[in-house]
This record gives sequence, C-alpha cells and structure tokens, in this order.
Amino acid sequence: MKIALAQLNLVVGDLAGNARAILNAAQQASRQGARLLVVPELALCGYPPRDLLAWPSFLEATKQQLTKLARELPPNLAVLTGTIIGNLLATEGGKSLFNSAVLIDSCALRHVFSKRLLPTYDVFDEGRYFEPGKKAEWFTLDGIKIGVTICEDIWNNNQFWGRKFYDVDPLAELADCDVDWVVNLSASPYTIGKPRLREEMLQHSALNYGFPIAYVNQVGSNDDLIFDGTSLVISRTGAIAARGASFETGLIITEFDPETRDFVVTGQEGSWPHSLPLLADEQPLPEQTGLLAPLAPSTDAELWSALVLGIRDYARKCGFRKIVLGLSGGIDSTLVGALAVAALGAENVLGVLMPSPYSSDHSIADALALAENLGFPTLKLPIGDLMATFEQTLAEPFAQTQPDVTEENLQSRIRGNLLMALANKFGYLLISTGNKSEMAVGYCTLYGDTNGGLAAIADVPKTRVYSLCHWLNQGQVGAAAFARLVSQGAEIVPSNVLNKPPSAELRPDQLDQDSLPPYEVLDDILDRLVNRRQSLADLVAAGHESATVRRVMHLVARAEFKRRQTPPVLKVSDQAFGVGWRMPIASCWQLSDA
Repeated sequence: MKIALAQLNLVVGDLAGNARAILNAAQQASRQGARLLVVPELALCGYPPRDLLAWPSFLEATKQQLTKLARELPPNLAVLTGTIIGNLLATEGGKSLFNSAVLIDSCALRHVFSKRLLPTYDVFDEGRYFEPGKKAEWFTLDGIKIGVTICEDIWNNNQFWGRKFYDVDPLAELADCDVDWVVNLSASPYTIGKPRLREEMLQHSALNYGFPIAYVNQVGSNDDLIFDGTSLVISRTGAIAARGASFETGLIITEFDPETRDFVVTGQEGSWPHSLPLLADEQPLPEQTGLLAPLAPSTDAELWSALVLGIRDYARKCGFRKIVLGLSGGIDSTLVGALAVAALGAENVLGVLMPSPYSSDHSIADALALAENLGFPTLKLPIGDLMATFEQTLAEPFAQTQPDVTEENLQSRIRGNLLMALANKFGYLLISTGNKSEMAVGYCTLYGDTNGGLAAIADVPKTRVYSLCHWLNQGQVGAAAFARLVSQGAEIVPSNVLNKPPSAELRPDQLDQDSLPPYEVLDDILDRLVNRRQSLADLVAAGHESATVRRVMHLVARAEFKRRQTPPVLKVSDQAFGVGWRMPIASCWQLSDA
C-alpha cells in the first residue's frame, strides 16, 4: 500500500484555502498511486484556532467546508484529515468539541477518531475547548489495520521519558489491539533540538510497542508558534523509512508491505536544504520518495531556518509585504536585518538609522555596511532636534531633578514613534530587535525599542545572537539573498559588529556591562532560572555569585509588566516569554525565596 503524508503550511481560519491545500495534495497523491493520504492535526481549520472555537459560526463553517471537501476528493483515495467535530453528548457533561481526525473514502465520511491526551501546559490549552476521546481507535483499509492517534497521544511513553504524564497510554492500548501500524496527525510546535528529540522518541516507541509509526507534522508559522514539519515514517525496527524536510512543505511518499507488516526502508540521507521556498496553494508540493531529508547540521542552521520561516509566515499571513526596522549598527538589529532580508527579500526591507548625539560614527558606518552587503534600502532620521524639543517641553517639571534613565528612555521612545509612523503610513510590519536576555531583565524601553508587530529574536539569548552572526559569516547559509556574498567568500555581518562591545549608546561611553553581568554569565543564569526553574541555591552551586543571582532574579520579576506589553515573540525555546509564560505582574513572591 502506498501512503502519502502531506506536510502542509496552513492558515488559521482560512477554511477554503486550507481545504484547497488538502485537495491539491490529495490530487497529487492520487496521481502517484497512493491509497491513503494523511494531513496534519486540525488541518482544515488551522492550528492553533484558539478562541475561534468559541464562535458557533466558525464551527458551522468548518463543518460545511468538510462536507464540501469530501465531495471533491479523488474517489480512489482515502484521506485522513484533522478537523473539529461537535460532541453530541455535551449536554450530559463535557466540552462541546472534539479535536478529531476524519477518514474520508469514496468521497464520504467514514469514521471519526478523537484526540485522547489534551495538553494544558506551556502554549497549549486544549482542555479549554475539547473533550478527550474515550478509547483506542483504528480502521481497516484494504485489509490493513491502522491505529489513529493525534499529536500528544504519542508523547506518553514512560520508558522513554522516565515517567508518565497521563494515566492513559494510547500507543500501549493500540498495541493490545494488534494494529499493523499507527498514524499520528500532528501540529507540534518547534523548539531548538525538538526534531531530533521527536525522532528518537518515535524510534523508541516503534521498538517498544512493536509496530511501525507514520507521523505527519504541520509546517509554517501561526502567530508566535513555528512548526518545523520533519514528518517521519519509522519501521518496527526503529529504522527511518522516510523523513520530510524541515521548515518546508512537501509530499512524502512511502510504502507499507502487508506481508512484513512494515514500511519499506530504502532511503538515503540527502543534503541540508538551505533555502525556504514559499509555495502558493496551486503549486505542486515538492515530492519526496526514496531520499531522506536530513536534519539540520547544527543548532544555528536549524534556528536560522526556523526564524526566517517565522518572520516570513507572520508577515504573509497578517497581510504585510514589507518590513521596517531600526538599524543601529549593533548585533541585534544586524541579525534581524539579515533574517528579514532572507524572509522577504532585500527590496522589501527598510532599515532606519536614527542617530542621536551619542551615536558613534562606527555604529552608523556598521549599519550602512550591513545594508550595502545585503542590498536593502536605508533611511536616516537624526533625532538630536527631537531630543532638544522633548527636553525643552519637560524643562519645567524636570527643573529640580538630575538627568537619569528617563532621558535615556526618551531617545528610545522617539525612535519608536518614528518607526511606528513609517509603519502606519506605508503599511510596513515593524519588527522589534530586542533579544531574550534583554527582555528577561527589562533592559529595554517600553513604548520604545519594544514597539512593533513582531518580536523576532526575543526568544534568542544574546550569546546565541552572536553565534548566529558568526555562523552567517561562515557562508553556510543558502538563502538566495546571500548567494553573491557566499560565492565571493565575503562577510555578511560586518566584522566590526561582531568585535565591538555591545552598547545601547544612550549616554557617553555607555556599555551594556555597565548595567548587566557579562552576557555569558547572564545567559547561563537565565537559562537555569527561566528554562529549568532552578533555585538560588542551585545557581550558586553552579558557580554563580549569590549577589549576582539575586539581582538577576529581581530584574526578571520586576520586568514582568514590560513583557506583558511587548509584541508576539517567535517561540524557539522550551520557555519563551509569550503565551506559555504566565507569571503574575503584581506579586509579593521573590524568586530568590525558592
């Protein structure tokens, strides 16, 4: 039996567009002789739909679109698609919806399978909307018994994790049903290293439960979440029969042998795909048979691809064609500028230089050098006169005070106003350039450098920002925008940007380390505190000074009100400062008390 997995880039709420993407994939799979097509979790409505699920009109429109799609699918192809299904017994208790997979065959709805494990941690809140499925479910197609799971259902292997997260283990129950193989429809958000971890888990599960597994994952970005794709077909021996490309759409074709009750393993590893093609719905999906798409060769390569895709999709799906950003000549705006060019092309990026009397000549030169390297236009708007106007206006109320951080913040807010004015006037997407280290401790100005529609690198620590820029200059990136520089062996990031000490340049001779610990120290403390929830004692035991740790803990807690007012943050770590971070603003608990 030939199986096709459609790794689709779907848009939340675009019911007609998502149905068209599924139909196009089905027609393509049918032409390739596939008997079954599997598409991702909640593919029809897009994932995550969040509170759209509270609107009866949205539910009814999804139901009608599913009926229409079933009529249009090739009659010789069975399709398993993710969608929402009403809970007819909700009046007796429970939620009104199921997160479901629907089997369509011969243009008719044949079976509904409901997700059993509903995550309610980090960015997930599925218990808010859905009723869990009650039992292990499977279907028979051409004599082959196929178990059906949805995303979280496969993440409860206590032997792999060393513990059980739920009372129920859907894979163990399907093993008791003696299914031939198991399919999983997924919308698994990306975090650094997750594609490899997910693969190791699926290999362990196939060996542990004794059946092969086909896993199809969504690709693309919706709001703050990035989905890497990297769909997988794992044989019962743990061998990889197929692997979809990371961060790209695709149609993965594989074959199941009923005699061996296993998938045919024939693939060889390909080379890392450096480009990220953005395909229109009507274009065929890149087909993949016999060649395993490789995992990223490094964390920097993986992270770069994720961020480019996140920016590209956020702009495209929100209706923006151009990006504007403040260009200071510092490392953060340099990285964001390069990401923006890779995402939308140099002709669609505007870098704005806004020098103050404290801006160094080399910072202006570095910003212009980056723009020249990457070929995007710049605009120079000096803010010295605006600073003088603000000082004059505030002279009376500030008369009995000394200059302090207030005046420094005014510079950032002036810049923020100018950038927002350009964004409003010309319909640009303003991307803020602050990193995770700064957001964690509040080293950012509310209504200034936090302005924007998307915080592109606010889940990327400062040390990783440097690492990504060094990686860019190694010439391993394959984005078309950088082809000339790479072919010439030229630097993408000006060397002076990498070598000078970081500074906000809001007062004479200012350096970040005047206010913060060295970033190597700060980022390790933040990783242990934010990601791993370590205590003061743990951090001191790891070699950090108690006074430094206490100060960082205090800064993290004090900056919560700022983080609550920042743009959406592209999530790339296990703990981003976004919807998965739910700390109180008004709280008397001190992190150092733990």
